[in-house]
Formats: sequence, structure tokens, C-alpha cells
Amino acid sequence: ALGVTALIVVLSVMNGFQSELRHKILGVASHIQITGMDGYNRLANWQEVITQSKTHSQVLAAAPFVQSQAMITANLGGNDEVKGVIIRGVLPNLESQVSTFDNSLLKNLIAGEFNIILGYDLAQSLNANIGDKITLIAPQGSATPAGLLPRIKRFKVVDIFKIGMYEYDSALALIHINDAQKLFQYENNSVSGVRLKINDIFDAPKVMRELIQNNYLSANAWLSDWTMSHANFFRAVQIEKTMMFIILSLIVAVAAFNLVSTLVMAVTDKESDIAILRTLGAKKSSILIIFIIQGAITGFVGLALGVLGGVS
Repeated sequence: ALGVTALIVVLSVMNGFQSELRHKILGVASHIQITGMDGYNRLANWQEVITQSKTHSQVLAAAPFVQSQAMITANLGGNDEVKGVIIRGVLPNLESQVSTFDNSLLKNLIAGEFNIILGYDLAQSLNANIGDKITLIAPQGSATPAGLLPRIKRFKVVDIFKIGMYEYDSALALIHINDAQKLFQYENNSVSGVRLKINDIFDAPKVMRELIQNNYLSANAWLSDWTMSHANFFRAVQIEKTMMFIILSLIVAVAAFNLVSTLVMAVTDKESDIAILRTLGAKKSSILIIFIIQGAITGFVGLALGVLGGVS
């Protein structure tokens, strides 16, 4: 009972840990990502890509995005720290369908108003609060008589998100996709790519292959899935969970051996009773069944108590 209880409790903790990590990482990262393969890695006909990809039965939602790196500071020219960040331009009504960012957060991103949502740790490091103005410096330069100068734009902090993963909370900022297209000079309404959310995340490689092989997409594009960027991390957690199962199963195995030894002792203790039963005409199989039932009842009672304790 104690062995089974320990097995269920530890595996449940490991499953919860794995699920929480998956929720946090894949709530922001893409299940499947479709990006352009021109010289600038831009996707022009993204509306058509979304329509075509959603014809696959496993694809639940799709959303375009513009993503690039930039420098950000809360006080340009002052003493405040300058941070390198990933800027993701999103369409609020579609982004909420493929990520854990909900509408109540994304509704503050309005095209043309140049609003920005910062990760919690990023806002802390910049000492920026809601309502503050921050400066974004894009690497894409603008040609001027003085030469090529970086593009600089002031944004207003309208909200702060906290995913619980330092990777995102410290280096990700969200803006409206139209503002991102203007800032990073995306022409003809092009985007960096399209993010897909699928029904079963473990089918991502299979769904990606089917999108390619069955000609769901007419556009020339690169496809990648979450296993390409986070596979080692989740594989390490899975291996750890498997090893914990094996180790804790040994506790149950030890209990089973103890049960066998107890039955052997019971047979030895009951030799005289067995002899009397045999003299009265009892068959070997009948006596054997008595001890099998005794061991089975003990085992099943222990298993039931262990399951009850573990689940509780």
C-alpha cells in the first residue's frame, strides 16, 4: 500500500511539473510555425496560408505575427539600462486563439497608437510601469542625408504580463502587428509568419509533414514545430519521469517479495494442518488455491489501499 501510494504521488507530481512547463512554454511558443523563405524571411500571402492550413482537421487556430529583435530603454540618452528584446507584433483577436495571452490583455494593443505590453522581468529591469513611455530602437535603418540611422519610436506601456518563464518574461514585448510592420519596414502587408495551434501537441511533427506532403499550402514557406526548439528539454523531463517510475516500482516489487516470503512462512507454519486436510482427502490443487487466494487478497487489498491513498 505504501509502495503504490508513493508511486502514484511521485508520478502525479512529475506529470503536473511536465504539464505546467508545457503550458508555460507552448502557451507562448508556436505548436507549428510557418515562415517566409524569401531573402527577408517574410510571408506575403499570410491570409491565404491561414485559410489553407485551417482546412487540416488537427489545426484549431492560426494567427500571423511579425517578429524581430530590437533595443529598448525607458529613458533614451539617460542613465537607464538598454535591453535587447524580441518584439512580436500580433493581431489581438487572432493571437488570443493560439497563445495563453487573453483578450483582456491584448485588447490594449490598438493599431496606430503604438502601445506595448512588456514581460514582468523586462519591465522590472527597465523600471517601467503601466502608462510610462519607453523608446524602441529597431536595427532596420532609415536612409537620411547624414547616412543610415536606426529607426527610433516611442511606445506607451499599456500592460505587463507574467508567464512564469524567465525566457519570456525578461525578453519579450508585444505590440500591434500594424505598428510592427511600420517599425520594421514590412511592405505590402507582409508578416514574419503564421503560428498554428493544433489539437494534440504531440502530433505536431505529423501534422507538419501532412501540411507539406498533402499540399495544404500553396505558398513557398519554411515549416517548423515546437519539437525542433524544445525537444531536448521535454525529453529530459520524460526520461526523469520514466526513471522515477522504475525506481519506485522497485518498492512495489520489494513488497511483492515480502508477500511471497510471508506465504512461504504460512505454508511452513501450516504443515500439520495441510497434512490433516490431505488425510481427509483434500487435493493438492485445493490446498494450493487456498494459499493463492490468501496472497491475492492481501495483494489486492494493499493495491486498493495504495491507489486510494495515492489518489487522495
